[in-house]
Amino acid sequence: MKEISSNIKQSNDDGSSLDDISKIDIRRQLLVPHPHNRQGYLKMKSFTPARLGLWRCGPRYMTQSVLRFRADHAAAQDAVFSCVDHKLIEEMNFIDTKTLCHSKDEYLTRPDLGRKLSEKSVEKIKKCIDQYPKIQIVVGDGLSSAAIDANIREILPSIRQGLNFYQLNYEKVIFVKYCRVGVMDHIGEMTNADVVCMLIGERPGLATAHSMSAYIAYRPTIGMPEARRTVVSNIHSEGIPAVEAGASIAELLHKMLVFKKSGLDLKEDEKL
Repeated sequence: MKEISSNIKQSNDDGSSLDDISKIDIRRQLLVPHPHNRQGYLKMKSFTPARLGLWRCGPRYMTQSVLRFRADHAAAQDAVFSCVDHKLIEEMNFIDTKTLCHSKDEYLTRPDLGRKLSEKSVEKIKKCIDQYPKIQIVVGDGLSSAAIDANIREILPSIRQGLNFYQLNYEKVIFVKYCRVGVMDHIGEMTNADVVCMLIGERPGLATAHSMSAYIAYRPTIGMPEARRTVVSNIHSEGIPAVEAGASIAELLHKMLVFKKSGLDLKEDEKL
């Protein structure tokens, strides 16, 4: 297993920047000096992005470990408080909508407002989406706009390709700003879609700010129990790659249309 040096290149006198510390793969970074079992230590680290075996300088962590922690924390904050670039929405030809929230602060403090579309967005969806689609795809910024930017270009073509195998497809994709998972229920009732699949940015952590999840439900309705949702989570480059996740989602969409169920009900039928 190739080991990454713990040294970071210092800035030059000409004012050039330091290397991006967040690009170092901490699963392969050895910080413990003179370990008893170097290969065993690296093998253990390869299974998790957790900060294992951080070395100390006296009572505090080493400077590099502190800087990496702060960099990852900053990336997580940026993912929460930034918005999906409107150029991406135009590039992907999404139907641009928003919930009742008017700002990020309101979105974070009023989850209830993030579960219902604004009146203007309702009218736009009614105008642009045909009633009774078999599959309605929804993309929501959620708690990580960075997750959408990192994954959406790869996962949507993968879903479409997987659906083609079953002679299925989806039409227009709805984008929802200031989005909570529950807004898919509102969209489900409005469009009368057989299945709604929401791709949404998840709350970022120190391991990654790019994690996305897919919440899928057969004929979702406002106020339905969470047990009716099927979830594919941890979609990012170090988890489930977007292309692989798209193939799994396509298979789930097909199963829901066949069994006319989702969530725990679908799992029970699959056992039979």
